Amino acid sequence: MVGGAVSIPEVIPDGDDTWWAEQRPDEGGRTALICLRRGQVIEVTPPDANVRTTVHEYGGGAWWASEGVAYYVDFDDQRLRRVAVGGEPELLTPEPEVPTGDRFADGRLTPDGKWFVCVHERHGEADRAEVVNDVVAVATDGSLRVVVLASGADFYAAPRVSPDGGSLVWIQWMHPNMPWDDTELWIADLGDGEVSRSRRLVGNGDEALQQPEWTSDGSLVVATDRSDWWNLYRVDLDTGELTGVATGDYDIVQPHWMFGGSRFTDGVHVVGGPRGDRLSVDVPTPYTSITSLRRSGDRITFVGAAFDRAPEVVQLVGDRLDVLRPARPLGYDAAFLPEPEFITFETADDQVAHALYYRPAHPDVELPPGERPPLLVMIHGGPTSAAPRQFSTGYGHRFWTSRGIAVADVDYRGSTGYGRTYRNLLRERWCVADVDDAVAVTRYLVGRGDVDGERLLIRGGSAGGTTTLLALAMHDVFAAGANYFGVTDLVALMSDDHKFESRYTVGLIGRWPEMAERYAARSPINHATALSSPLIVLQGEDDTVVPPSHSERIVEAVRGKGLPVAAIYFEGEGHGFRQARNIVRAVEAELWFYGRVLGFEPDEDIEPVPMDDPVTS
Repeated sequence: MVGGAVSIPEVIPDGDDTWWAEQRPDEGGRTALICLRRGQVIEVTPPDANVRTTVHEYGGGAWWASEGVAYYVDFDDQRLRRVAVGGEPELLTPEPEVPTGDRFADGRLTPDGKWFVCVHERHGEADRAEVVNDVVAVATDGSLRVVVLASGADFYAAPRVSPDGGSLVWIQWMHPNMPWDDTELWIADLGDGEVSRSRRLVGNGDEALQQPEWTSDGSLVVATDRSDWWNLYRVDLDTGELTGVATGDYDIVQPHWMFGGSRFTDGVHVVGGPRGDRLSVDVPTPYTSITSLRRSGDRITFVGAAFDRAPEVVQLVGDRLDVLRPARPLGYDAAFLPEPEFITFETADDQVAHALYYRPAHPDVELPPGERPPLLVMIHGGPTSAAPRQFSTGYGHRFWTSRGIAVADVDYRGSTGYGRTYRNLLRERWCVADVDDAVAVTRYLVGRGDVDGERLLIRGGSAGGTTTLLALAMHDVFAAGANYFGVTDLVALMSDDHKFESRYTVGLIGRWPEMAERYAARSPINHATALSSPLIVLQGEDDTVVPPSHSERIVEAVRGKGLPVAAIYFEGEGHGFRQARNIVRAVEAELWFYGRVLGFEPDEDIEPVPMDDPVTS
């Protein structure tokens, strides 16, 4: 899962150079910047650098590269720096009054190189209500000048400077919307560190605009889901009228959880589908996941991955594919890595939901005749997200299937990749529709004869953890479950949550406080007395999205019922684990826990998990 694993979140072509970021679990999860120059791979950032921004807490878009120079945010202080290949970093932003209080993301240079235009997030002394987001221009001459260009909206993303330097566009939105609900595209005239004539260009009140990009001829294109799918349109700069460029029943972009995503560029876009991604050009690739798609001249670069292949940096020139940074060799027999089956199944309300079904797979081991395997139902986070269409260390599908456990990774109603209508099926139905779908997939697979209905397990992280807890409490289906930093108290979340998601539940559940009873009714902590299955909880101690108090409360509630319960709190981890030893410890602890519940002994040496087990204590 993690030995030699490297996540490659972004790649940027820069003239003849190619840059990419490497997130390394073996190095504490830190991210380094790499430049490929004339065949030489150069690590440009210092050995102690960690390129990561925490704008919106989820980050992304922490760096950019142009003409041999990288502009990046270091995680330790959140200040912006620049560094040339072979040079030393130079600070570009002043020291904030509050440590890590000034944060930067998603930047681009002006054509003259004098300014780095980016999203800025400012945190006050203590109160989260003091968090302010805006668009700023940072001087690149080391003078530590930061000039505000756009302010007043709750959130900003994707500030993009026109090729002639005369215009600036950006995306903005207001509470209680999330960026996949209702956003606006704005434009302003841009001068030397100043703007004028700021005005809304596109936004009809019921569309999610994303990733505005200037093409080489000075045209502006943007993705919007006004047709139900995130398709691509050209924008009239005077009237805001949209003309279709790439349209169809498919999503080009993905929901804006993190900055820096790029799914289209001049002349090429990603066509997303239930079975994975493909390129719009007539060039076959082995990839089912394509991200960070960008062009420089006749070169198109992207990060490609597949169900049997970890991420790698790829270059397309004409119809020739070149791998610039190969994926790490997995070293597994291909029999370990068959593609999952895409399934569609009936669920509540006379509707359907979807999942990827991974059968147990091992070249040397088969189930005894007549035996059906256990099933682990995976619930992705978000909940506005989707099951990954690639080999994934974070989810560890093959960890489970190689040990004889089948996996169903559920795209419950509300997931992305199926259009806006399907995504909106979770509006005011979170903690209901997703729970129903988690149970429905087990009925489908048990009914088909694929899995053992007496050995059903469920796991989920973040919002998926919430679904997991409710499925365990409200349905007598699962033998055990694993909660990774899930929300347990939706009422407490209204005061605990960070700015980006602080009004997310308005769309998912209903308005607060008018719907306070609904929030309470859907909170797992209020159903703890109904829990009848063993539970393991895994939580980062530094989580600012779902604080540890949520996990602590549910553990105490399960312990009070006298059920088997285990919990591990990981020092130095936030919302999602980045360090190799913690990723391994978490998944092995989960396997060990399931073994105790289902009565098997894992065929490996796993450190026992401290747990309350009334059966043996």
